[in-house]
Amino acid sequence: MRGRRKLPVLAEISGPAPGEARAWSLRRADLEPLARLQGSMEEERVVLVSGDESLAGGIAFAGAASAAGRRTALLECDLVLPRLAAELGLAPTPGLHEYLRWEATAPEILQPLILAGPAAARASHPLVCVVAGRGAPDPATLVNLESFRHALAKLRAGYDLVVLAGPAPESSHGALEAMAPQADALLAAVSPAALRGRAGRELRAGLRRLPTAARGAIVVGAG
Repeated sequence: MRGRRKLPVLAEISGPAPGEARAWSLRRADLEPLARLQGSMEEERVVLVSGDESLAGGIAFAGAASAAGRRTALLECDLVLPRLAAELGLAPTPGLHEYLRWEATAPEILQPLILAGPAAARASHPLVCVVAGRGAPDPATLVNLESFRHALAKLRAGYDLVVLAGPAPESSHGALEAMAPQADALLAAVSPAALRGRAGRELRAGLRRLPTAARGAIVVGAG
């Protein structure tokens, strides 16, 4: 992804209907493109997701992997605006923030989520979630701590796939630059509008600044 080249679209998912579903309510039609994407990335153990729909894309990617039978952990890395707990009905604390400050232990921050529905028939383990915890004005400082690398190493050793739901490039406050070297692959999860015009150019410029090259985009709300 160099110069003015567009991000290739790797999967399109419908996303939540306004006023109805949350980001994690995947439809059966969404699982097929996500399954194809998973199949092309089987060697990548840690995948960082960024963009204006990074939370929805991260939940979808992790949920599809777990439904396919992979032991999967989803780690919310947007420490400025935590939203995963509200989206999934999980406890808001303790989370990553508390762990990084040595205020919580690893077992205390792991929250299992049992997938339901016929599409999850192959799931052999729950999707394990780590919420961001309480908000932090200094996310880059926290992510640069050795405790973040230690947490990620433990998750990498314990799971087939670790999905990092990070912030968008324009709102990362430097945290993405610290996370990206720890990831094997980078995906953008974006609304259709974020790929077009000025928004698309700014997205590509923000991703180009990261040391891990972006594979492409998951488009959320594709219709």
